[in-house]
Amino acid sequence: MPSPSSAQPTAQIGVTGLAVMGSNLARNFARHGHTVALHNRTFAKTKALMEEHGHEGNFVPAESAEEFVASLQRPRRLIIMVKAGAPTDAVIEEFAPLLEEGDVIIDGGNAHFEDTRRREKSLRERGLHFVGTGISGGEEGALNGPSIMPGGSVESYKSLGPLLESISAKVDGTPCCTHIGPDGAGHFVKMVHNGIEYADMQLIAESYDLLRRALGMSPGQIAEVFRTWNGGRLESYLIEITAEVLGHTDAATGKPFVDVVQDQAEQKGTGRWTVQTALDLGVPVSGIAEAVFARSLSGHAELRDASQGLPGPSGKGLTGAAAERFADDVEQALYASKIVAYAQGIHQIEAGSQEYGWDIDPGAVARIWRGGCIIRARFLNRITEAYAKERKPVTLLTDDHFAEALGAAQDAWRRVVTTSVELGVPAPGFSAALAYYDALRSQRLPAALVQGQRDFFGAHTYRRVDREGSFHTLWGGDRDERTA
Repeated sequence: MPSPSSAQPTAQIGVTGLAVMGSNLARNFARHGHTVALHNRTFAKTKALMEEHGHEGNFVPAESAEEFVASLQRPRRLIIMVKAGAPTDAVIEEFAPLLEEGDVIIDGGNAHFEDTRRREKSLRERGLHFVGTGISGGEEGALNGPSIMPGGSVESYKSLGPLLESISAKVDGTPCCTHIGPDGAGHFVKMVHNGIEYADMQLIAESYDLLRRALGMSPGQIAEVFRTWNGGRLESYLIEITAEVLGHTDAATGKPFVDVVQDQAEQKGTGRWTVQTALDLGVPVSGIAEAVFARSLSGHAELRDASQGLPGPSGKGLTGAAAERFADDVEQALYASKIVAYAQGIHQIEAGSQEYGWDIDPGAVARIWRGGCIIRARFLNRITEAYAKERKPVTLLTDDHFAEALGAAQDAWRRVVTTSVELGVPAPGFSAALAYYDALRSQRLPAALVQGQRDFFGAHTYRRVDREGSFHTLWGGDRDERTA
């Protein structure tokens, strides 16, 4: 193994934090011809990476932060791959004093975008560039080509962008990497990506549950349904791996793998951040929220155990013509609900972009999500096309292609939601998506009544449809209307 060095800076990029994601990113850079500096808090991991993968390219291992920084060419570019929160701040403070004006620190973890905004501002005042970068694709993507969502200054992207684009996934020769926008824009988009991922996974899980409980299909049979779907418009990474998981048999028991796994889903927080931020922005992301709440509910085993005796419907499942068409109905409902999830996520990205002055291009975001990331899917090409038009849609749902698809799917979509209610099979994702669709297409919503209630008990005022201004009715008096 080469000795830690470096009197002469030779590395174009450095990675500190060599757990699996960091190691795989470093290997990806090396495989693409870049000389990569390596650093870890404990040198043992650096040494292990060199022993196992040192033959894959040019690496410069370093034991100390000083050696690591000295090995980097100017402007120095170093990627931090450590746990979000305080550990990231600690690493930044370790390296920032060793850097010079114009150098670039990249945070490739799942940081909260507000933390990224704070760090970017602080380091900018010290003459350093800070690039919060969303990286999606998991361990495999990090090694073989992820979708990369870097924020930060335009100047930093000129230096860093070509390196990131070289290691990203490619679709039709186009890198799945683009400059998202200033300060926290990259991590904001990655957060929303993960929120959409939560919704997508929940909808797929509901599809499985309905096919199993309404039709009595086995996991293996449902796996074949998903394989068929993956050959059509639902083609995506998540549909592909769902078929693999459902088709897997547990070696110890001989049972379907899905039947021996505890039905309590965990989460790392990005989905929850998406919903919390959407509330702050006033953006309805009901499908994403239901997916987050579904995971939370699954973890409350004591509530579920206590509720086992509650009465439910007596229906045993579907028969006859309803049963014969049900799998096709679920495919339609899944596609329609998936469109809604992406529409809600893109709406949140647009709202965040406006709130923080980021000028994010939703079409460019959809384009870099086509490969490498967890939510990569065939229909992202259609989303890219929708936002490439001269007149961009106010919502994805009104784009001609998607409006037509939703119209064609709605009867089946409604049958699936109705069946879930009749059989007592929870389908909050499908239900929330359909309710959102129906709310958007309604000329009048009952919010007018809500405004009347608010004015009655709290004098919160209301606006009228026939003239400008705010008004209050004297509910406790003669009910005259006053201008507020």
